[in-house]
Amino acid sequence: MITLKEALKLPKEEIEAFRTDLKQKIEATKSLGAYVEQLTCKTISEYGSGIPIAIKDNIQVNGWEVTSGSNILQGYVAPYNATVIDNMVRHGLSPFGRTNMDEFAMGSSTESSFYGKTLNPHNPKCVPGGSSGGSAAAVAGGIAIAALGSDTGGSIRQPAAFCGCVGLKPTYGKVSRYGLGAYSSSLDQIGPITQNVEDAAILYDIIAGHEPKDSTSANMAHQSVADKLNANRKMTIAVIENYLNEASPEVRERMMDGIRALEKAGHKIIYRNFINSKYDIATYYVIATAEASANLSRYDGVRYGNRGSNENLKEMFIQSRSLGFGEEVKRRILLGTFVLSSGYYDAYYIKAQKARHFIKAQYESIFKEADLIFMPVTPTSAFEFGSKADPLEMYLSDIYTISLNLTGLPGISVPLGMDSKGLPVGGQLIGQAYGEQALLDGALSLERELGL
Repeated sequence: MITLKEALKLPKEEIEAFRTDLKQKIEATKSLGAYVEQLTCKTISEYGSGIPIAIKDNIQVNGWEVTSGSNILQGYVAPYNATVIDNMVRHGLSPFGRTNMDEFAMGSSTESSFYGKTLNPHNPKCVPGGSSGGSAAAVAGGIAIAALGSDTGGSIRQPAAFCGCVGLKPTYGKVSRYGLGAYSSSLDQIGPITQNVEDAAILYDIIAGHEPKDSTSANMAHQSVADKLNANRKMTIAVIENYLNEASPEVRERMMDGIRALEKAGHKIIYRNFINSKYDIATYYVIATAEASANLSRYDGVRYGNRGSNENLKEMFIQSRSLGFGEEVKRRILLGTFVLSSGYYDAYYIKAQKARHFIKAQYESIFKEADLIFMPVTPTSAFEFGSKADPLEMYLSDIYTISLNLTGLPGISVPLGMDSKGLPVGGQLIGQAYGEQALLDGALSLERELGL
C-alpha cells in the first residue's frame, strides 16, 4: 500500500484512479470486516475527492450514517463535520469508509459491534484489538492508506499493536473532540493509525489545532512536527521494569529487542517502576463509566436513531435503551450510574479522581529524569475470539494503556516484531504533555533501528 507521504505527491488524476482501485480492493476483502460497509454489503461511504482516509464510525462526517457501532443509532445521519474532518479536507484528504468499532468505543476486541466482528489480518482467528479495531485492520490489511481512530483507554494503541501498525494518541486537547461521539469526555482523544511513524506525524499535523467550539481543545498554536522529525536526536528513555516483567515471555523478548535497538541508536536507558497497575484499572473504570453514564443518557429514542414503540413515555425510554444498547454498554452505564449515586459518589468517584492525580504525579516524577518512557502496549499479543468471555479479564488487556488517558499524556505504539505464532507485538513510547516532537523523534529512531 502506498504511504500517506507518497500519496500527498500524487496528481489529481492518479488519486482518482487510486480511489477506484481501493474501492475494488475493499470489495474483494469483505471477509476482513474492517469497514462497516463490508459487513453490511453497502457501497463504501465517500466525502470529497481527495486522498482517501478511513474514518472510525464515531466521528461525524456530514451526510454519512454515523452509528458508533450501535443499534440505537441506526438511521442517524450526521448533519455536520467533526473538526478533524474539516482539517483533513482543507489539506486534500477525504473521508473514505466507516471503520468498524466496539459499540460506543467500549471494548478491546471489536467484538461488541452491532455489525459483527472484524478479523485480525495476520490471523482470522484472532481479534484486531479495540475499540478502533476496524481502523487498525484496514491499515494492516492493505485497504487503507491511513485511518482515524479514537483512544479512551488505549483504543488506538492496542489495536495498532495487535495488527502491526503505528498508532498515535496525542496529548489531550491537541486534537479537537468536536464531532466525536462521546464515551468519556475527559479521556477521549482522536488520533491517527498509520503504516509508519512519519505518516503518523503527517496526519497528526493535519488534524491537530485549536477548535473554539470545543471547550476541551488546547488554546495554543500548533507547531508542526513532521517537517522537523529527527531520528538522530539522543534522549534518556525510562523503561518501566515491573510492567516489562509482568508481560508474557514473548512480549518481553520483543520489548528487549526494542530496548537494545534504542541503546544502539544512542539513547540512554534507565529502569524505573510504577505502582501496581491494578490501581490504574480501578481508577479508569470508575471515571470512564461515570462519564459514559452521563454522556449516553442523551440516547433515549426521542432525538437519535431507533425508538422503541410503546404507549407511554417511560416505556418508550426503557424499550429504546434496552433494545438499542448492547450488553457491554449496559454494563458500563449501570456501573457508572452506581458510582455517581447518592452515598457512593465520595466513596468511588471522588476517590478515583484523587487516584488519578497520584498516577499523574508518578509520570511527572519519572519525567524529571527521562525524556520518554518505554513500556509494553499489552501483556500478550492478539488473543483468539471468545477467549475472554469474562468482562474483567477483557478489561485487563488495557492494563498498560489506560494510565495515559488518565494523565492526558501522548503515546505512540510502534511494531517491535512478531511472536512465535506470527502475531505482531508492539511497544509504546510515552512523552510529556505537548511533547509530540520528542515522542515522534524517539519513535522514528526505534522504527529505523529495528528496520521493520
